[in-house]
Amino acid sequence: MVFLITGASGFIGFHLAKALLARGNTVIGIDNLNDYYSPLLKQARCDQLKQFQNFYFYQMDIADQPAMESILKQHHDIKIIFNLAAQAGVRYSLENPFAYIQTNITGHLTILELARHLPKLQRIFYASSSSVYGLNKHLPFSEQDRVDRPSSVYAASKQSAELLSFTYHHLYGLKQTGLRFFTVYGPWGRPDMAYYLFAKAIAENKPITLYEGENLSRDFTYISDVIDGLISLLECPDLDGYEIYNIGNSRQEQVENLITCLEKSMQKKAKINRITRPNTDIEATLSDITAIYKKTGWSPKTRLDEGIQYFTDWFQNFNN
Repeated sequence: MVFLITGASGFIGFHLAKALLARGNTVIGIDNLNDYYSPLLKQARCDQLKQFQNFYFYQMDIADQPAMESILKQHHDIKIIFNLAAQAGVRYSLENPFAYIQTNITGHLTILELARHLPKLQRIFYASSSSVYGLNKHLPFSEQDRVDRPSSVYAASKQSAELLSFTYHHLYGLKQTGLRFFTVYGPWGRPDMAYYLFAKAIAENKPITLYEGENLSRDFTYISDVIDGLISLLECPDLDGYEIYNIGNSRQEQVENLITCLEKSMQKKAKINRITRPNTDIEATLSDITAIYKKTGWSPKTRLDEGIQYFTDWFQNFNN
């Protein structure tokens, strides 16, 4: 089967592409390799994928409609699209909000508009985020909760992408599945994420910046569990025409427990500098994964201490 994966050199895109290639599929990978975080890490991921003969890579921006159109004309036999390309990062959206509109909205619209002309396309899976739940105080977050009160431009851009997807399903019958990811972590992860920043600070004997608050917690989801969840949806025979699923661990972990796990796995004590939490950051997240479990039987298996050990083993090896 032929897959198109945008953001193929990104964290989730890389792991998904690797899993699909290992199964003998053909993957068309697209990524602009921007410098939001180290392009060297993105290139290192891409180099691993290029070891597969059935991987084709194109460096381009998904918002570049003419360039994207030329690629899709070459690969008109694409059956599944995973649109995982995104401008990520909640705090960075305060500095450069236009980057989020460009990639997360215009880029997503470009994919939708071009995809509806692909003759063999079966479905689009696209990356949303737990951030769409915004100022919602009710935990756990359910797909049925309101998502019209975003706390950041990043969250607003992801909710806008969901609305565009529904519109294209309504107008053109494009079958689509939205994926609301909850704090994905693990080897080859993003250096802007808290667990990576904390590990780097501990390794360099620098203080960790930790937001104040007794309820500061996240639903940390290990990368291999995420990929298993995506594969379970991909192989599900009775997906609806349009739907959205939470992809989370469904377990609330205090951020301080994350630090404890890092200290144990790295055998080093962290120095902590506490500051006030900015209003762009949600205090707590927790996923209700009842919907995807009922549909596919998927549930995550990796405990936080296990996942952090896997991550730090990779982190120390990669940085050495």
